[in-house]
Amino acid sequence: MAEFKLPANSVVKEGKFFKNENATNKRVFKVYRWNPDTGENPRYDRYEVDLDACGPMILDALLLIKNTMDPTLTLRRSCREGVCGSCAMNIDGTNTLACTKAISSVAAGEVSINPLPHMHVIKDLVPDLTHFYAQYASIKPWLQTDTATPPRERLQSIEERRKLDGYYECILCASCSTSCPSYWWNADKYLGPAVLLQAYRFISDTRDEYTGDRLDALEDPFKLYRCHTIMNCTNTCPKGLNPAKAIAEIKKLMVARH
Repeated sequence: MAEFKLPANSVVKEGKFFKNENATNKRVFKVYRWNPDTGENPRYDRYEVDLDACGPMILDALLLIKNTMDPTLTLRRSCREGVCGSCAMNIDGTNTLACTKAISSVAAGEVSINPLPHMHVIKDLVPDLTHFYAQYASIKPWLQTDTATPPRERLQSIEERRKLDGYYECILCASCSTSCPSYWWNADKYLGPAVLLQAYRFISDTRDEYTGDRLDALEDPFKLYRCHTIMNCTNTCPKGLNPAKAIAEIKKLMVARH
């Protein structure tokens, strides 16, 4: 039987335990830590957080840890309202947004917090999204037209506008793509659910005049067809969107035009 082991310098070690002697309502947060400047292995540090002094969300706990217990902890965050996607991470085994994930929704015991999986880590909870954004740019996420620009907006009917519902709301947090096994193994060629959902958002926009070109660009054994409908993307989306459906719609359009 095959046996797989991590390289010695990638094995996650046990780190520090930060106690909170004065707290009565305690919850332990187990947080992934890695600093490329030290040359040390990644580790899990544990923090005893006083929930009575903390807001209700995972992000509140992380900011409390950073502000009062360990200022070296590194993470991304911005809006704190589930709009920007900056604080996407793996919490209790699920990719989601730290700002909208309630501490109370995590089962009793330690709260495990990791960076988004199968991404290069810059530091601690911060993944490198350079490749992800390059893939997003590759689908040309803007309206493309040949007709003259109208003096005001390009109008749509109510029915035409409804075609974008469930697609324009994507905040590019990468939770779906980093939950997809096909993206884990083929991220160099497969665009992944987030980018393909964005591609369909423009393909389905009646104001866009480059549908054929967009489909031509996706007609590739890897860019689109590495999706095997595993559904992890839809199950994990913190905005309740359905990337798997968007991918299926693109595939239907590919079949219809041949």
